[in-house]
Amino acid sequence: MENQKPSLMLVDGMALLFRAFYATAVTGQFMINSKGIPTNGIHGFIKHLFTAVSSFKPSHVAVCWDMGSKTFRTELFSSYKGNRGEAPVELIPQFDLVKEVVESFDIPNIGMVGFEADDCIGTIARQLSGHAKVSILTGDQDILQLLDDNISVILLKKGYGNYLVHTPETFFEEKGITPRQMIDLKALMGDPSDNYPGVKGIGEKTALKLLKEYNHVEGIISNLDGLSKSIKAKIEQDLEMLHLSRRLAEIKCDVPVNIALEEAGLKIVKEKALNKLTELELRGVQRLLPIDEAIVS
Repeated sequence: MENQKPSLMLVDGMALLFRAFYATAVTGQFMINSKGIPTNGIHGFIKHLFTAVSSFKPSHVAVCWDMGSKTFRTELFSSYKGNRGEAPVELIPQFDLVKEVVESFDIPNIGMVGFEADDCIGTIARQLSGHAKVSILTGDQDILQLLDDNISVILLKKGYGNYLVHTPETFFEEKGITPRQMIDLKALMGDPSDNYPGVKGIGEKTALKLLKEYNHVEGIISNLDGLSKSIKAKIEQDLEMLHLSRRLAEIKCDVPVNIALEEAGLKIVKEKALNKLTELELRGVQRLLPIDEAIVS
C-alpha cells in the first residue's frame, strides 16, 4: 500500500473561540470558575476543536491566532474592521488562557503581529500543501479564496459537529467562479463585516456577472467602455477604493511564519493536558481528547 499523505488541519482559533463564547454568553453562562475566571469560550473552543478532529481525523493540527487589531490592513485603511466593538470583558482573560490550553495539548499556536490569523493560515497552507492534505477549520467564508486541489475548507455551521466542506469544485458549483476570483468579488462588492466599501452600488449579482465575463478586476478595468453607462460610472468613481479593497481582501500567503509538519503531529500527553484542564476547572471536555487509553498506563 502506498504511503498515505499526512493530513494537516489548520484551525482559525478566534473563529472557534468567539463562536463558543457568544453561543453561551447570550444566556449568561460564562462558566466562572473558583478563581473568578470565565471559561465558557475556552470550553466551547475545546469542544469545537476535538469534535472536528474526531470527524475529520487529521494526523497533524495547528491553531492560528490574530495578534491584536493593528495589522498591515489597518495601516492601508484606518477604518478596516473599525465597526467591531471592544471584546466583552468576560472574553478578555480567555484569549491568553485558550493558548495555554492548546499548548498543553502540544498543538502549535501560530500568530504574527501585523497580520491576521487568515494570513498565517494561508502562508502555512501554501507551504505545506505539497507535503500534506490541508484542511482549514473556520467559520469565515473569506478563507475560501485559498481553496485548491490540496487545500479544502471546513466551515462551521450552527451547533457542534455540523460542517460544510468546500473544495474548488463545490465552490465553483455554488458561485460559478474560481476561489481566486473571490478576492475580486470582495474588491467589487466590499465587505460590511470588515468595514470596507468596494464599489458603491455594485452588489454580488453584478460583481459575479462582471467576473464571469472579464475574469478579474484588471480585466474589468481594461474593458470599461464595454460596460453599461451606469456600471462604468460607478467603477470610475470608486476606482481607487476598488484597488484598495482588493488589497484588503487578499489573504497574504508570504507572512514570515513557518512550521515543520512534524511539529504539528497530534500527540497529546494525557497528564499534561488533564493538569491544565483541572487547573482551569474545565469539566466534561476530557472525554473529547484523542488520547489512546490502551497505550497510556
